Parts: sequence; structure tokens; C-alpha cells
Amino acid sequence: MGRFPLAFWILASAVAAAGVGCRPDPEPPFTLDDLRPAPTHFPELVWPEDNPLNEAKWELGRHLFFDNRLSFQGDVSCATCHNPSTAMADGQTVTPGSGGLVGNRNASALVNLAWQPRFHMEGGVPSLETQALAPLQEPHELGRDLLEVVAELAQDARYAQWAQEGFRQPFDAYVFTRSLATFQRTLISGSAPYDRWLQGDNLAMSEAARRGMDLFDDLACSTCHSDVWFTDFQTHNIGLAEEYADPGTYRLTFDSSDVGAFKTPSLRNIAWTAPYMHDGSLASLNDVIDHYALGGAGHPNQDPRVAPFELGKGQREDLLAFMQALTDSSFVAWSSTLAP
Repeated sequence: MGRFPLAFWILASAVAAAGVGCRPDPEPPFTLDDLRPAPTHFPELVWPEDNPLNEAKWELGRHLFFDNRLSFQGDVSCATCHNPSTAMADGQTVTPGSGGLVGNRNASALVNLAWQPRFHMEGGVPSLETQALAPLQEPHELGRDLLEVVAELAQDARYAQWAQEGFRQPFDAYVFTRSLATFQRTLISGSAPYDRWLQGDNLAMSEAARRGMDLFDDLACSTCHSDVWFTDFQTHNIGLAEEYADPGTYRLTFDSSDVGAFKTPSLRNIAWTAPYMHDGSLASLNDVIDHYALGGAGHPNQDPRVAPFELGKGQREDLLAFMQALTDSSFVAWSSTLAP
């Protein structure tokens, strides 16, 4: 996110609710049978009544996700920052947007979005159907005007066909946002060793990983990185800095107690998604452990649960083993085949 206030993007989301680039496949390699189902230990995936799943809108959303025409210079797409080969995250501290412009946030991993109640690091966007509007129009990301990009893409014959098949209407902003949401809602990851252990496979996690899981609970990590999502979807200040260049949730609430608060990220596939934190300032999982072990930087809004602790070498290795056990290699393999 860049120069415009968050309120602008929320307003744009509300409005949307009421050339060079990837080209459509002549024979799409996917059908709905190829999608990953919700694991049995997850809650039921409930599709919105106004945006049920069908193959045409999913195929349209998939192509839009990889389409460079969404950027003002035709050089990047959603998949540039949310790279399937790195678990829908990105290996850079801050990924340059269109034209090489750089913002100030690390790209979040896109996973299990169907169950998220709110989006973006401030948690200020309430639906996946409107989430895409901020990066689309943000100058440091895709940098496009919504109406202009919709008018351009509406001329694509295959996109027009999918719009009619999937929504029974021409390609417009409604179709654009909801087809992207349909695709993103199917990015489901729940087949890591930890998941197989939950489902009764006692050998799925190593003894070290199981010890690390107990330590994860003992250190209160699981109070924020909770449930099968490994996030509470809430915003917290974890004492990453004494002063924050990016004020976080304060941009949404204008409440000084929210300075430096950001939504808890999921730890799913965490071994694939370095660097870490909202600004990509911690390069490795060892750096993340060090940050928490030192007790944070002492910001006035720092969550009191961020307090110093000591770990022996073996305990650190166990904690890392547990985080490795959250890696769903089958999800990464599947998502790496999604590009048209």
C-alpha cells in the first residue's frame, strides 16, 4: 500500500461491490475436479450466495490472476507478488510493482482465504470480492484505474465468453472482482505433516516437531497463531520497532493505540515464505525466534504477550521442526501448475 489513505481503498471497494499479458488457453487444462477440496478437519467451505462456484468464473479468475494487463506498464500481475512456486508469497523484502515502483510492505501469502473474515494487513476490507481493488489501483503495485482496465479486458473475446458463461452478463467490474475472488477462494492448503497428524497419522510429524508443537503452546505462540489457520485474524503490535514508519492499523482507525498493529499472518507454509514481518525485515525463521526471545523493541503499544524467554539449542531446533511441519508440499506442487 502506498500514498493513498486506506479510507480511499475502502470507498473504492464499496463502489465496486454495488494487449501484453497472459493469453487465455485454447483448451484450459483445469476443471473443477482438479481443485483442492477443503480438508476434512477444516470447517465447511461456504460459498457466498451471490458468488457461487462455477467453472467459467473460476477459469476467468485464474487467467486474471496471471494477467500482466492488470498493471499500468503491462509488466506484473497478481502472481508476481503472490508466486505459486513460493506458496503464493514472494522471496523479496518488498516486491516492486509496475514500472519498478517500490512500496513498503512484504507480500502476504495467499492461503485458505475462503475462511478469512477480513483482508489486508489492517484487516480493513471485509470481503474477498473487494480485496483486489486496493492492489489494482495502488500506484506502487499494479497502478491501474478500475474502469480503464475493465474496459480494456472486456474486449478480450475469451474473457467476454467466460463472463457470460459464469455470470450471464458482460465483463464488468462486478465480474472482474468476483471471478478473482472465486479463484483465490480455491487456494486451499491443509495437507502438511501437521494436518496428517491431526487426522490420525501418528508418524506424520517427527518427535522433534511434536516437542516443538508443545513448546509453541507453552510460549503462547498459539494464542495468536491459532486454530487450523494459524492466525486469529486480529491485529497486534509485536514490538517489531520502537517507531513504525508504517503505522499499520492506525491507517484504518486513526486510534493511536493501533499504531504498529498488523493482522496476524498465517504460519502455513512458513518455511517457503521468507522474509518475514509486514516489511520483510526478518530474513529467516531463526531471526523471527530471536525477535520474540528478546522480547520485542518495547513499543508503547506492544502486546504484553511479547516478553523475553530463553531457548536451548535443542528447543530451538524443535520449534523450527514444528514450523517445518506446517509445509504443505502438495499445495505448492499444485499451485505451481496454475499459470495459463
